[in-house]
Amino acid sequence: MTYLIVGASSGLGRDIAYEFAKNSNDLILISRDIKDLEHLKSDIEIKFDVKVNIFELDFSYQKNITKFISEKQNFVESIDGVLFPLGMMLEEDNIKNSEENLNKLMSANFYCIANFISKLLNIFEKKNKGLIVGFGSISSSVGRQINTGYASAKSALETYFESLIVSNSNNNINIQFYTLGYLDTNLSFDKKLMLPKGSTTKLAKIIYKNLNQNGSKKFFPFWWFFIDYIIKILPFFITKKIIKYF
Repeated sequence: MTYLIVGASSGLGRDIAYEFAKNSNDLILISRDIKDLEHLKSDIEIKFDVKVNIFELDFSYQKNITKFISEKQNFVESIDGVLFPLGMMLEEDNIKNSEENLNKLMSANFYCIANFISKLLNIFEKKNKGLIVGFGSISSSVGRQINTGYASAKSALETYFESLIVSNSNNNINIQFYTLGYLDTNLSFDKKLMLPKGSTTKLAKIIYKNLNQNGSKKFFPFWWFFIDYIIKILPFFITKKIIKYF
């Protein structure tokens, strides 16, 4: 089997790559950082004797996606599944986002993913099989003062994946979505958080174990489900006072 991992150079994407390679799957890895991918490719091929192809691609520009699919058609058609453990965050992300920042945030976290999937669906439908895994964020549960563009894009992505699940409920294309709380990555390094961070290594194992679960939506760590539920049922005048702590 061959799996495409978008955002594979670090964090969750890197751990997913190792977990899938460990289970004898070939990989196509995409990231903005080609140097990190080169090191990852060498290490995986030596350790696991699988084939790894790497490509530099910036998902914050929509034109890049169409160009990649057109130029790398043979690679795209070889894919059995695709995972999108990527997310772009910007320090200056608030309700007054510049047009450039907002375009980048929406493209990397929603538009380009949806565009890529729409092209892949035609290939998966012809094969009558495939896997598509998306990753959201607990930050999209309710409006925020900071990371507003990121949270809005992740909220749109979750709705899009719900639509994917409904639209593909009667075929062999498995659609999965994970809403993520704090993870132990460079994005949370040296930050004081009120709740513990989840292990990306553990999550990668869970993702691989659940590959055949069609139409699933999960939280990781799992207890974020209860926090998300409480946040959404509380009156907004209460929620807006406590959301700054999450």
